[in-house]
Amino acid sequence: MAKNIIRIFFLVAFILAFTACEEKKKRIPMPVTDMAKVSLIPKPLKIIPTNSAFALDRYTAIYTPKSNSGFEEVALFLAKKLKSKIDLDIPVNTETENPVERIIYINQSDSVALEKPESYELYINQDSIILNANTPEGAFRGIQTLRQLIPEQSNDTLAEQKIWPVPSGKIMDNPVFAYRGSMLDVARHFFSVEDVKKYIDLLSYYKINVLHLHLSDDQGWRIEIKSWPKLTEIGGSTEVGGESGGFYTQEDYKEIVRYAAERYMTVIPEIDMPGHTNAASVSYPILNGNGKTPKLYEGMRVGFSTFDTRKDTVYSFIDDVVREISAITLGPYFHIGGDESHVTKKKDYIFFVNKVEKIVQKYGKRMIGWDEVAVADVDSTSISQWWKSEKNAKLAIQKNMKMIVSPANKAYLDMEYDTLSKHGLHWAAYIPVDTAYIWNAETYGNIPMENILGVEAPLWSETISTIEELEYLAFPRIIGYSELSWSTIENRDWEDYKVRLGDQAPYLDRMNVKYYPSPRIDWKKSKFTYKTIEKD
Repeated sequence: MAKNIIRIFFLVAFILAFTACEEKKKRIPMPVTDMAKVSLIPKPLKIIPTNSAFALDRYTAIYTPKSNSGFEEVALFLAKKLKSKIDLDIPVNTETENPVERIIYINQSDSVALEKPESYELYINQDSIILNANTPEGAFRGIQTLRQLIPEQSNDTLAEQKIWPVPSGKIMDNPVFAYRGSMLDVARHFFSVEDVKKYIDLLSYYKINVLHLHLSDDQGWRIEIKSWPKLTEIGGSTEVGGESGGFYTQEDYKEIVRYAAERYMTVIPEIDMPGHTNAASVSYPILNGNGKTPKLYEGMRVGFSTFDTRKDTVYSFIDDVVREISAITLGPYFHIGGDESHVTKKKDYIFFVNKVEKIVQKYGKRMIGWDEVAVADVDSTSISQWWKSEKNAKLAIQKNMKMIVSPANKAYLDMEYDTLSKHGLHWAAYIPVDTAYIWNAETYGNIPMENILGVEAPLWSETISTIEELEYLAFPRIIGYSELSWSTIENRDWEDYKVRLGDQAPYLDRMNVKYYPSPRIDWKKSKFTYKTIEKD
């Protein structure tokens, strides 16, 4: 650790010595700025303020060790976001017409103190910002914190040029859970590639690192399968309420996966089965297992459909689907659904899940299923997503399965805030902003910590069809779930959090997010109007 800091010190000194103007610079007198009072979400593990500030201005440059894959890309991402936020062009690893007086250095560390892949440290003083991380992923999480530390407005009284005072101090940080996710249901209502990209940007800002896409259901099939083209031709033609539906080509899906990967976010595809399969069976009636001729379905009822679990053709179909999707999915997971298969006999359900688990493993993925899959003879490499049944959760623990914690009455983003909500359902509960935050995945349901992979907040889309309606249900609650899955219990306090949440309003406004302005939060609205939306 000491050697690493010494190396950085000499590197910073070297860069400043060879890039500064020949004439001696006067240090800009910076205002007293308390890093601990900045409304960071999720709250870092440890913050040590030094009550000064770094002068971010046109004489700032970003440097990285060029030889290390990924770090320069993280720096370029930061520069792009700062250009969007404050209209300041900051060079990355290049010469510039302006003399360089202050630097941001994103360093690949070898510190054993950075024990997790996403761990990072920020050291900020008046002349330099040093971000230490062992991995580009850790560096990427660190720049999200740095983005939040940079004020919305410049201080124009400190010097001739505009200056944004970045509070000085040290931040040491790493997540509680490696898996921090949100699910988006694109099956009940379809959302475009651009909508999904915007959601990814918003999630990654708050250090969420998993996007689970619910790609099929009774009402629609949303991803191209080249070997079974009618899935999208027929099954993708409808959605809840009779609207026109839609689907992702494989190129569309690959673009979503690529975009997410740039933000160190894993995309998890879900093909729900053996229930929730009407759209597939309408496309190919040979798959149907309930003895009826299926028709396109545009309602909201669940549990009425099933595959024929004893037919070889069904498993040939599933093999093709898993093979094609797995080939264009970078992450290690494949979600098979498995929930609410009410018309599938239990023995047939168990037989089905056992066979599909092997297919998923055949293509190099770990199977995830909703908590019902724990009744089958799955092995400990498969993952249970606990949404409802405590009995199923106990079965998963007995099988030593990892679990994703998503209790519907706490974590479902499609639940109404209250009786006046414009969108959503309330079969599980009303979930106002405080209820969404005041619970702990570490203790809720008495699941041992060693079995918890992480936390996910699902957003089912029966009642929403536009990005604005999606944002109304997701925000601000998803911001709280980001903190629940990143920050320690000791750093989570509702009274403190609700103040920090209110201070997110300028960012949400800049991103044109149509969030629900909960009356339980004092929203600190920006004093100026954004002419453009922050985007890449």
